[in-house]
Amino acid sequence: MIEKLSQQALDSALQELNETVDKAWQLKEGKLHKEIKFADFVAAFGFMSQVALLAEKADHHPEWFNVYNKVAISLTTHDAGGISTRDFALAAAIEKLG
Repeated sequence: MIEKLSQQALDSALQELNETVDKAWQLKEGKLHKEIKFADFVAAFGFMSQVALLAEKADHHPEWFNVYNKVAISLTTHDAGGISTRDFALAAAIEKLG
């Protein structure tokens, strides 16, 4: 079973994830969260399609919201009751989409 990260592990993983990104991930309402703005709807939807493939492969799916050129992503592991290593793994994979 996947376990929820301790606050210390969460802080460390968040710092490590954000070391190489342009726009930082943050903790929001107990979830790993990021909002991204794209040039237009097609770019935003294309990004979401790429993330959907990653998520399906990892069997770990985001909570997300899209309006026109903006995508908000929230990651949490429901089975763990909070943020786990699976969330950070998916966030890192999302960041590699560039």
